[in-house]
Amino acid sequence: MASTTMHPDQQLALMRQAIEDQLRARALHERQPQGLFAPIDYTLRLGGKRLRPLLCCVAAATFSPEWQRALPAAAALEIFHNFTLLHDDLMDRSPLRRGQETVFRRWGDNTAILSGDAMSIEAYASLAEIEEKALLGVIVPLFSQMALEVCIGQQLDMEFETRSEVRPEEYMEMIRLKTSVLLGASLQIGALIGGAQPAEALRLYEAGVQLGLAFQIQDDLLDVYGDEQTFGKPIGGDIIHAKKTLLLLYTLEQLQGDALSELHSILALSPEERVGKVDRVRQLYDEAGTRTYAEGEVQRLTDKAFSLIDQMELRDEGRSLLLALFHTLSGRTK
Repeated sequence: MASTTMHPDQQLALMRQAIEDQLRARALHERQPQGLFAPIDYTLRLGGKRLRPLLCCVAAATFSPEWQRALPAAAALEIFHNFTLLHDDLMDRSPLRRGQETVFRRWGDNTAILSGDAMSIEAYASLAEIEEKALLGVIVPLFSQMALEVCIGQQLDMEFETRSEVRPEEYMEMIRLKTSVLLGASLQIGALIGGAQPAEALRLYEAGVQLGLAFQIQDDLLDVYGDEQTFGKPIGGDIIHAKKTLLLLYTLEQLQGDALSELHSILALSPEERVGKVDRVRQLYDEAGTRTYAEGEVQRLTDKAFSLIDQMELRDEGRSLLLALFHTLSGRTK
C-alpha cells in the first residue's frame, strides 16, 4: 500500500517503477517470433514519461490506497498509446521518436504494421488481467470506445491535410479525439478500479480531456518553439509538413495583406522547400500573436481541469498526487 508520509514526487516515482515492472513482466523480449515482438519491446523501452499509466494509478489512489490493482489497466493504456505512436510514425514517415530511430525506419513498413497490430491486441490482454473481473463489463467498452475515437481522430487529422480550410473548432475536436480521450479514459478507468462511482469517474474523465487539449496545444508550441535536444525530435516538423495545428489556423485568421499572402505561398511549397522556411513561418506566427494566444489557451484549459478536480471529494493523498501530476504536465517542456 502507498505510504501516507511519502512525498508526492517519491510516490509518483514508485508508481512509475511499478509500471515499468508491469511492462517488463510481459516478457516481450523473450517471446517468439522476435521479428514480431522485438519491435514492440523496443517501442516500450524507448520510455517516455508514462503519463497515461501514471494517471490511471493516481486516479485509483484518489479513491483507494490499493492503487496497485490498477497496474494491469495502466500497462494496457501504455501499450495502446505506444501502438498508436508506432503507426503514427509510419503514416507520418517520422524518422525519430524520443530521439531514437522509429520502428518502420529500423525494421520496415510491414513489420511496423504487424507489430503495431499485435500491440493493440496485447493491450486488451493486459486489460483482461485486472483482478476485479466484474468491472470488465464496464471497463472494456470504455477502453474500446476510447480506442475507436483515437482512430477517428487520426483519420480526421489525415483528412485535414488535404482540405484547403479547417476551422479552429474542428481542430480542437480532432485533438480531443486523437489525444485527449486517452488521457481522460486513463483517469476514468483508474478511478473505477479504485472504487469510484461512475459519476465521479466521469468527472475525472472530463478533467483529463481538458488537460489533454492543453497538452496537445503545448506539444504544438514545442514543435515550433521547443529545443530539439529536450523535445526528442526535429523542431519545425509541423511547419515543414504544413500540419493544420491550432497555431497555423489561428495565424491564417489573424494575418492580412502581404503577410497572409506570403504564408499561403509558403504553404504551397513542397515539404522539402519548406525546410528553409521554418524560421520565417515562426516570425509570421509572432507577428500574428499566435504564441501568446496558444499559451493562453493552454492556461485556460489547464485551469478548467484543475477546477474540476477542486470540486471533487478525494482521498487527501490521492488528491496531492493528482495535483502534483497535473502541475508537472501543465509546465512540461518536452
